[in-house]
Amino acid sequence: MNRLKDKVAIVTGSTSGIGLGTAKLFASEGAKVVVCGRTAEKGEAVAAQIREAGGEAVYIRFDLTKPETVVSLFEQTEEKYGKIDALINNASNVALPDGRVDELSLDMWDEIFTTDLRGTFFTIKTALPYLQKNGGSIVNIGSMASAGGDLGATAYACAKAGVEMLTKSVALQYGKQGVRCNCVRPGLIVTPQNEAVVPETLREIFLNNICVTRYGEPNDIGYLCVYLASDESEFVSGQIMTVDGGMNSHVPTVGEFRKLGSRTW
Repeated sequence: MNRLKDKVAIVTGSTSGIGLGTAKLFASEGAKVVVCGRTAEKGEAVAAQIREAGGEAVYIRFDLTKPETVVSLFEQTEEKYGKIDALINNASNVALPDGRVDELSLDMWDEIFTTDLRGTFFTIKTALPYLQKNGGSIVNIGSMASAGGDLGATAYACAKAGVEMLTKSVALQYGKQGVRCNCVRPGLIVTPQNEAVVPETLREIFLNNICVTRYGEPNDIGYLCVYLASDESEFVSGQIMTVDGGMNSHVPTVGEFRKLGSRTW
């Protein structure tokens, strides 16, 4: 229960979903956790839940699209705890309008890239001087959407693919200064916040194509983030790790053949 003892970790977008689960898991492993997001009421509630469970956490307001809040986040964290050991770049906005190439306007494209790639870039850029002081770990939360072409969500997939290349560049450029950087690509993660809106048909498609017996949950991502933020992963950097129940480990026709009760054509 002390894999992150004495470490200070910032988890962006930690007021719900994967970020919330990861923040709680980090605290249970001994980290001092900075909960951050746009809504103070939600953030303060998450920090309070962590403290009530015996962990240590504070809430600091953070908006991925507003650079001044990014700068303030790191300044306040160092002022509070004296150092920063880990940054979990989870914040993004999957609710923005998206679609096929012909459906996307330049404004739609720019808005998604501003949130999911530009914001991630600036958060890393701001974090680097703090992490270089004593070494540290950056974990970017990517998406399975970047694993291949799809029928929609074009801008989101491209932005998340950019996060993967950014991960590799940061790992190479700052590894000799003690900064590691990795990316975790989640598959379908069912959270308390999205459970009611994930259609049953979508769940069936995923369950028919993954290799395991259940959907993903926030802790499936959180546990890998714990490892990547801990000293256990000192030799791991520049990696893109997919946590999708094995969905991308096989040929794309598996689900359809399963329906037919066949192994092949």
